[in-house]
Amino acid sequence: MTGLPSDEPQPATPLTRDLNAAVTVPPDGQDPEAGLAAKGLIAALPPDFVVDKQGSPVPAWSLTPYTFLTGPAPDTVNPSLWRNALLNMNTGLYEVVPDAVYQVRGMDLSNISFLEDPTGVSPEVVVVDPLISEECAAAAWKLYREHRGADRVIRAVIFTHSHLDHYGGVLGLFEGGRLPRGVDVIAPEGFLEHSVSENVYAGNAMLRRAQFMYGSLLERSEKGQVDAGLGKTMSSGSPGLLPPTYTVTPEVARPRHVVAFGPVNLEFQLTPGTEAPAELNFYLPDVEALCMAENATPTLHNLYSLRGAQVRDAKEWSQYLNQSVEWYGNRSKTLFASHFWPRWNTEESPDAIVSFLTSQADLYRFLHDQALRLANQGRTMTEIAEDLDSQVPESLAGQWFNRGYYGTVNHDLKAVYQRYLGWYDGNAAHLHPLPPEESGPRYVEALGGVAKVVELARQSFENAKSADDYRWAAELLAHAVFADPAHQEARALEADVLEQLGYQAESGPWRNFYLAAAHELRTRPVDGPPPGTPAPQIITQPVLEAMPLEMLADYLGIRLNGPDAAGHPLTLGLKITGGLADDPTHCALQLRNGVLVYTPGPVVPARADATYTITRAGLNALAIAQTTPDQLATDGELTVDTGTLDPLNTLNGLLVTFEYWFGLATP
Repeated sequence: MTGLPSDEPQPATPLTRDLNAAVTVPPDGQDPEAGLAAKGLIAALPPDFVVDKQGSPVPAWSLTPYTFLTGPAPDTVNPSLWRNALLNMNTGLYEVVPDAVYQVRGMDLSNISFLEDPTGVSPEVVVVDPLISEECAAAAWKLYREHRGADRVIRAVIFTHSHLDHYGGVLGLFEGGRLPRGVDVIAPEGFLEHSVSENVYAGNAMLRRAQFMYGSLLERSEKGQVDAGLGKTMSSGSPGLLPPTYTVTPEVARPRHVVAFGPVNLEFQLTPGTEAPAELNFYLPDVEALCMAENATPTLHNLYSLRGAQVRDAKEWSQYLNQSVEWYGNRSKTLFASHFWPRWNTEESPDAIVSFLTSQADLYRFLHDQALRLANQGRTMTEIAEDLDSQVPESLAGQWFNRGYYGTVNHDLKAVYQRYLGWYDGNAAHLHPLPPEESGPRYVEALGGVAKVVELARQSFENAKSADDYRWAAELLAHAVFADPAHQEARALEADVLEQLGYQAESGPWRNFYLAAAHELRTRPVDGPPPGTPAPQIITQPVLEAMPLEMLADYLGIRLNGPDAAGHPLTLGLKITGGLADDPTHCALQLRNGVLVYTPGPVVPARADATYTITRAGLNALAIAQTTPDQLATDGELTVDTGTLDPLNTLNGLLVTFEYWFGLATP
C-alpha cells in the first residue's frame, strides 16, 4: 500500500479514559507543591509571551501555545502529568531570598538565577545557568534588571553542569556576545570535556532524539505536547559556549570553604556522575540558601535520559544527596534548583529541606539496591523493571516531589542494570539478534503476512483489557512497519496504539516519545523526510570557538568513514594560527587503519604527505562541512607549505555529513 495515514490525533479510547480517570491528584487548594510554585512572584510572564529569534519566523521561545492549559485534565492526558504541566505554568521573575536570590522561570526548559550582594551595597550579580538560547538569556536578564535595577552588572556566571540548558545562552548576557574583562565563568571540574563530548560527539543523534523526548515538533494541545516533565520544552534559539575561567576542583569544594566572587560568597560541592558527569551544588552562607543544580528537584529524575546520555550512578547520586544534608542540611533555610520551584523551611515544616533531600536520596538508593538484588537472583533488565515498577515503598512513592514526571521507576531500574551488566541479559538467543529491518520481515512471514499481523494487532488493541494489550499490539505493528514501511494500515494502526500509550503516560518524555512516534508514522515519507527539510545547526560557531583542538580532531575522527579510510593512509602536518591560548600551534593528523590519529606538535615534513598553515576559523569550518580545502585556499585561510592540496582533499572526501532527519519509529 502507498501513501501515508492522516496526521489526525485520535480521541482517548474507553480503556485510556478509564485508566486516566483512576489516577488521583491532590484536590484544588490541597496540592503541597502549588504554594511553593507560586511563592515569591514579582512579575508574571503574560500568556502570549514570546522571545523572537533574529532572522527566523519561528520564535526562540513562546508561551502562547500553552494557553490551553487550564481546568481539569482532559481524558487524553494523564491527570498527574496535567497537574505538573499546570504547575510549570508558574512563570516569570521570582524572589527566592529577599535581596539575595532571584529566578526567572518559564523562559526556557530550565531556570536562570541571579545572586545579589545580600548587603545591598554592590550592583554586581552572579548569574547561574543561563538557559539554552542566547535570545532567552538576554530576555531573562532584561526582565530581571527591569525589576531589580538597570545598574546591575554581571561579576560571574556559574555553569552548574555540562548540559546545554545550563550554559547554552551565556553569550546573550553580554554585549556583542563577548565575555567582558574581569567576569569569571565558573564550572565544575571536567565541564568542558563533558559538555563537548555529550553535546557534540553524539550531538546529531542526541538532538534528533531530544526532539522526540521534549515534543519539539508536536502541536501544543490536549492531544499533543503539554510539558516536558522538567519544564515546558527546549527553546530553539542560538546556543553558545564559553570555556570556564575558574574551575571548581576537589580542593575548592570542601565544607565551609568560602570563595568570593565580587560581593557573593559561595561554598561548592562537586557531584560528578550524578545528573551529569560534571556537576556541582553550591551554598550561600550569608543567606543560608542551597542550590541543588539539577540533583534534587520535585520529580524522579533520569538515571538514563531517553535522548541518549551516559548512564548515571544511582548509588553516587544518593550518597551525594546525603552529603548535601551533612554539609548544608542544618545550615539551610532555602533550597532552590535550576528547574522547578524552591523549598523553604517554615515553622510548620522546620525540616522540609532535609526531609526532601533524604527522601530523594533514599529513592535513588532503593532503585539501585533493589535492581541489583533482583539481578543477582537472575532477573533480567526488562523483568526487573516489571517486577519493581509498582513496588516502591509508599513512604517514597507517595511524595509528590518523587513522582515520575521526567524519569520513571521503570526506565531508571533498567539504567541500573545497564550500568552494572550492560545490554546483554545472558540469554544466548539475544547475543547476536537480527536488526529490525531483517527480523521484521521474518516475524511477519512466520505470522502469515502483514495483513495477518495487522489483524492480530487490531484485535489486541480493540479488545484490550489493560495497557499491556496496547504494548503487545505496538510490538506486533513495529515488526509489520519494518517489514513493509509503505503499508498504510500498519502505520496508521501503530500510530493509534502508540498515541493511546502516550495519553496514559505520567512522564512527560514518555508521552512525547509516544506521540512523536505516532506523528512520524503518520507523516514521514517511506524514503525519508521531504527534500530540502532544513536540519538544525548542531555545532554553533561559539561552541567551535570554545573547543580545544584535540576535541575538534576527535570530531573529525567521528565524521571519518573508517572502512573507506582504511585504504588511504596518509599523514598531514598542520600549523594553526588564531587558535586557543592553551592549544598547540602545530599538530599532525594521521590516517591509519581506518582511524584519524591526532598528535600535538610539529611533524617532520619529510614524514608527511603534505603540511599546511591553516587558521583555526578555517579548520572549524572544515570540521562542520561548511567549506572545502580548495575554498579555504582561495579565501586565504589555508596555505600549502609542502606538498599539494590533494592529501587534504582526500581526507575531506572521507568525512561524512550526518543526516539529521533519520527515522526512529520507521526504518
